[in-house]
Amino acid sequence: MRGGYGLLGPRRERHVVPAADLDALALPVGDDGVVIGVDAEGHPAVLGVNRPTPYEVTLIGGLWTAQVLALRAAATGARIAVETGRGQVWSGLAQAAGGGQPCVTLHDVGRVPPQGASAGSPVLVVRDCGMRPPRGRVVAGPWQSVLTLLPYLSPAAPRLLRNSSLVGVQRVSPDEAQEIGRLMNLPGPAVDSLPTLGDGVTLWCTARDRQFVMTQGTEAETGLLGPSRRID
Repeated sequence: MRGGYGLLGPRRERHVVPAADLDALALPVGDDGVVIGVDAEGHPAVLGVNRPTPYEVTLIGGLWTAQVLALRAAATGARIAVETGRGQVWSGLAQAAGGGQPCVTLHDVGRVPPQGASAGSPVLVVRDCGMRPPRGRVVAGPWQSVLTLLPYLSPAAPRLLRNSSLVGVQRVSPDEAQEIGRLMNLPGPAVDSLPTLGDGVTLWCTARDRQFVMTQGTEAETGLLGPSRRID
């Protein structure tokens, strides 16, 4: 006993790491965002849609994948505004998402009102406007990302791909694959694989990086949306 200081603690050597070994230390912390699937090694693939800077995403693919992304973004606290000419295919999702809270709203094409996005209330605008989506009234901005869905390559694709921060490509025809490869500067093996991709597989790419991701629905997502599919 030491007067006024309690019991003596155990005597151990200090934990010391040589400076030369510091680079070998790493914390297992991944990116912040929406888990959109797994990569070729089985690791989670994360897409950060809630950003303080404008973020444009174009997906040349199926409705199922866009709806899964919308559901998962809503689960992170984002509000989802869907601009679509086929509200009937989104109505079930809008009713089911948010546990009764109106976190997914549907709007006619060209009728999306200002969303008032902020750090505490980020927004994802999903544009499901067909092959030739008009220029949107609501565009990407701080804490407001925009995901444009194209069912196939269209005349609007070059402009959209050029202005997008991220592009997702699902199964397309060989001719479409060649054109997308030219627009996105994809290597030959990636271009050759695009016509053979399975349902739920997406090639996500930027000007410098690319990654194949397999998206599989959870039990709740499959119950609501059905199994993964490329063709609606």
